Amino acid sequence: MSLPQTPSFRLEGKRALVTGASSGIGLAAAVALGEAGAHVVLVARGAVALEAVTAQMTAAGMSAQSLQLDITDIAATQAAVAAHGPFDVLVNSAGLARHSAAVETTPADYDAVTDLNVKAAYFLTRNVGRGLIEAGRGGSLINISSQMGHVGGIDRAVYCATKHALEGMTKSMAIEWGPKGIRVNTLCPTFIRTPLAEQTLAIPERRAWIESMIKLGRVGEIEDMMGPIVFLASDASALMTGTSLLIDGGWTAD
Repeated sequence: MSLPQTPSFRLEGKRALVTGASSGIGLAAAVALGEAGAHVVLVARGAVALEAVTAQMTAAGMSAQSLQLDITDIAATQAAVAAHGPFDVLVNSAGLARHSAAVETTPADYDAVTDLNVKAAYFLTRNVGRGLIEAGRGGSLINISSQMGHVGGIDRAVYCATKHALEGMTKSMAIEWGPKGIRVNTLCPTFIRTPLAEQTLAIPERRAWIESMIKLGRVGEIEDMMGPIVFLASDASALMTGTSLLIDGGWTAD
């Protein structure tokens, strides 16, 4: 009898595209994929922070390059993906939140959040998927969703709506592209200590409520996302598509 072999978590020879890569979960994704051997193209709107992260990764021996881009510019994003791809791995971590009571939601806030979290995510994923299909290659496309793609949240009607939409989009693309060897999944974190989350974590009563909901009793750190990202990007998750990997400390276990 021959013993089974654990599929590889390594990503040598793979090209990865990471959006929102200059901070937070996107930064963690870029470093995790770089450490696993992928060549990482880091995307963000701000050039200074993006170049600094890319330089640090390169100095640490990783293969990385920066690409300043606003993914809400659909035409520019399509051109950039075509020029730099095809990409074996996508981690779409660019996201926006503008929290308010539902009765106070403004059209401007609604449009800003949905334009990035849904429309830009849709066309970015479509463009990376199209590149793989044209190249006749499989790949792993990962959208950073949220536990709020599975539950509701106070003052988060718009944000929750966008993440629920992202879950549905991911499932549909996974069904379409599965026969072509392209996997599409979401990662769904709880509150992770990032610049985006600080607006909530800075309010003592909100932080106390959050920690009471997380069964492990603590807010997440960006390092908590790095292993799951490599898992979904690699052959270790080869039979996973159209699903969500919840990194929520037990929030949704109720």
